[in-house]
Amino acid sequence: MRSRTLSLVLSFVLGSSAFPQERTWVEIRGTVHGAKPDARGPIGGGKGYKAIVKSGNHTATDLDSLIEALSRAKAGEVVFIPGETEIDLTARVYIEKLALVVPAGVTLAGERGRDGTQGAILTSDSLDTPCMIRAGGPGVRITGLRVRGPNPKRYLEHHNRAFGTGGAGRDYYNKFPRSDGIVSDQPELEVDNCEISAFGHAGILLLAGTGHRVHHNSIHHCQYQGLGYGVCHDAAASLIENNLFDSNRHSIAGTGRPGCSYVAKNNVELGVSLAHCFDMHGGADRGDGTEIAGTAIEISNNTFRAPETPIVIRGVPQEKCDVHHNWFVQHAEPGQAVTAGAKTDVHDNAYGPRPTASR
Repeated sequence: MRSRTLSLVLSFVLGSSAFPQERTWVEIRGTVHGAKPDARGPIGGGKGYKAIVKSGNHTATDLDSLIEALSRAKAGEVVFIPGETEIDLTARVYIEKLALVVPAGVTLAGERGRDGTQGAILTSDSLDTPCMIRAGGPGVRITGLRVRGPNPKRYLEHHNRAFGTGGAGRDYYNKFPRSDGIVSDQPELEVDNCEISAFGHAGILLLAGTGHRVHHNSIHHCQYQGLGYGVCHDAAASLIENNLFDSNRHSIAGTGRPGCSYVAKNNVELGVSLAHCFDMHGGADRGDGTEIAGTAIEISNNTFRAPETPIVIRGVPQEKCDVHHNWFVQHAEPGQAVTAGAKTDVHDNAYGPRPTASR
């Protein structure tokens, strides 16, 4: 891991309008460090977001009409759930393992942020929720919704019984059910302006495909010990930007298999994290005899407020991991903020609550 040092002069600026009392970036010699809202609206979406969907080709107000609308929708069409409609999937998830399948090219939309609405909410209280929403083809968009899973807890005691001294092991751990929110093995999924919370495994699970975009969302309380990911990648590549993260185990994670890549920029880690915030597994985690930790990673212009280590790269990327222009509010130097090995370059970041230098 390399790092470079510059002497800098800074001025503070205010951050996202969603959290107006918090500074989310600093300017140092005219260069932004940390997360700054863009023209599309506030970090985390909601009020002020510019791409709110206000109507659709099909409108759903309960679970039956939603399933029907999704079955009829064609590429280019919108399935719309108005206002703060509540749709509870629990019984059918528990009995049938129901997942809402969004066809290729279709948008599933609520209107989060419009005229003060929190957006329609889809829920499952079944701890065994393998998938709430699945992309049925490429080019699916999910926007303006609240997607709430069954498990906002950490379950530290269960993890300790499985993996502590004399623990019962992985088979025991895996007897406790897990849950996933939005799942895709298709390319070009877009998830924007949503609030996603309370999934034991992952709020968004990207199994395969490239061109995924996850932006302007609030993703929180995915913190089941041992799993607990805001956005999780297998052999998938994504752009993750302008999101608010809080109370996850890892807000961004990857298996580290070849093809597993992400660009994470302009995100805010608000302050509570069970473990390190942004992650990439290495070969030792997979037990595949390699040291590969993904293909390519870029982590730039993010603001980390959690005291836990912000970034851990658990091996060597096939190409490179570039960590730059972030603001590590709780960490004083590169070695505290980033744990990594070869092919990870850490440079031009800001450290501390009132940074006087970027390294």
